[in-house]
Amino acid sequence: MKNIQMVDLQGQYNKIKSEIDTAIFEVIESTKFIKGPQVEKFANNLAKYTGAKFVIPCANGTDALQIAMMALDLKPGDEVITATFTYAATAEVIALLGLTPVLVDVDEKTFCIDPVSIEKAITPKTKAIVPVHLFGQCADMESIIKIAQKHKLYIIEDLAQAIGSIYTFDNGDKKQAGTMGHIGTTSFFPSKNLGCYGDGGALFTNDEILAEKIKMITNHGQKIQYYHDIIGVNSRLDTLQAAILDVKLKYLDEYCKARQKVAEFYDTAFAEHQKIIIPNRDSKSTHVFHQYTLKLNGIDRDELKKKLTEMSIPSMIYYPLPLHFQKAFGAENYKAGMFPVSELLCKTVLSLPISTEMDNEQLNYITQGVIKAVKE
Repeated sequence: MKNIQMVDLQGQYNKIKSEIDTAIFEVIESTKFIKGPQVEKFANNLAKYTGAKFVIPCANGTDALQIAMMALDLKPGDEVITATFTYAATAEVIALLGLTPVLVDVDEKTFCIDPVSIEKAITPKTKAIVPVHLFGQCADMESIIKIAQKHKLYIIEDLAQAIGSIYTFDNGDKKQAGTMGHIGTTSFFPSKNLGCYGDGGALFTNDEILAEKIKMITNHGQKIQYYHDIIGVNSRLDTLQAAILDVKLKYLDEYCKARQKVAEFYDTAFAEHQKIIIPNRDSKSTHVFHQYTLKLNGIDRDELKKKLTEMSIPSMIYYPLPLHFQKAFGAENYKAGMFPVSELLCKTVLSLPISTEMDNEQLNYITQGVIKAVKE
């Protein structure tokens, strides 16, 4: 049996090696390492794939979030609502810009931001909401959009874990993750469903004026070289990464289906085990399974993780500590029990390996190992 990894990037590369190598060598031979034609080509192809009118590549997903907030002219003191159960980058950029991160709880089934909690947290200083499409499915965007419209708030979607996920509105309209708010932001970190071989990110918008401003911000605030109209940053997707991503984009649907197949295998294996709660699928959103995250009931999560490690089965805890208990976000200002769902999840979730190259031998070994460890 092949060694089990959380994500098998080597196996994925081997399948498309000739295409990737050709794309890389074309860039090297051209020596257009920055702003080469592959960057615009990838952006256009990603726009076609997602249905977004404009896609603006940048250096990484964290930059994408920061640039989005800069483009919306958010000012120090403005409040931005986001989930406490997520990776730190989402709230980090809010604080970095002098804005005030307002943390709220998540839905106990989807683990995505809870719309009821959003509305309760709105004050006259609230200017934006950042829903995180966690682990591979969209947050409740229908409700979030209604709240944002009611209170005249911006929506910045963080789709770093859910590119390719499709949300269906009550009227039957279907939208890709990242195309429903004012701006969508994503990361192309290597382990993402659409990942490059280094760092990379992008922003999505359907607003032409916003798109133009975002482009300027990513390029030092200039539209014409050496003429700086606004304060910007240096955040570019390099040509090599764009060329790699353009190859992999052709396979994104295939990758999503492969992950869904792995998830279905896990679901079937764990269906009869009451102590193992499989991931919920929201009826409005497809799930592309950036992570396959179990919720454990009456099991010592850390002990289970230790047993799996002894069996050479990797697993990860996303996330061991909610943002409101992190020192960087003023943990001293929060009390235990303020966000009960997130606090419970941080104690009970465990993510299993999921990637595009897993085979049944590996999956059988993992599921049997988990079941054995739970029963011991």
